Amino acid sequence: LATHPGHLASSLGTVELTLALHYVFNTPDDKLIWDVGHQSYSHKIITGRRDQFSTLRTYGGLSGFPRMDESCYDAFGTGHSSTSISSALGMATASKLQHNTSRQHIAVIGDGSMTGGEAFEALNNAGVSKANMLVVLNDNGISIDKAVGGLSKYLVRITSSRRYNHLKEQIWNKLGGNDIREGKHHRRIGFFQRLTFMAKTAALGAPNLFESLGFRYFGPIDGHDLDQLVEVLLRLQSLPGPKLLHV
Repeated sequence: LATHPGHLASSLGTVELTLALHYVFNTPDDKLIWDVGHQSYSHKIITGRRDQFSTLRTYGGLSGFPRMDESCYDAFGTGHSSTSISSALGMATASKLQHNTSRQHIAVIGDGSMTGGEAFEALNNAGVSKANMLVVLNDNGISIDKAVGGLSKYLVRITSSRRYNHLKEQIWNKLGGNDIREGKHHRRIGFFQRLTFMAKTAALGAPNLFESLGFRYFGPIDGHDLDQLVEVLLRLQSLPGPKLLHV
């Protein structure tokens, strides 16, 4: 990368997330879509392109972004921000029309890209679609520069709210969190989600933005804890409808 400059920090920040996503989901049949594509270098390395990596961003070499004709693991050719959620929704809708109920559709989007109008439009449509899709919000407080604006402040409130995280942990333990994690007592899962929604509202002083739009919201969790990422993704894999994991 010193010879062929690229987006190093973005990709180093998603190494564990990349490994967890490919470990849990059946890619390339399950569709993994990277918003912008700045985070996709480790994705390229573990999907058969390690030996070509020295050609990154050179003429005739590997693209600096996901590219569909480069690999079947690149589900969507991108390079611009805020497009991943709408792309995942389109693919999920197509799978539904083909009666393919097992295919998963995952959009990985940074908090900077989440501020784009197309991302909000996609959230608005996906939340009422009942589409089988997962949005992973990679919240690192950075876009091209330090993140600013109302959404950035809102995400900071979620991640820094000790009250909310404490309430969530208490509810989880009282309902038998291990049984829920292992898929037992399905009624408890819905009850847990309703209680955590109330906990979020009480702790943040306002309803959760993403749940208000129709998504099941999970998190925030440590995006560098590989074991926890795998555990949570395995749990979300079996839940139908639109979901958002905040890492």
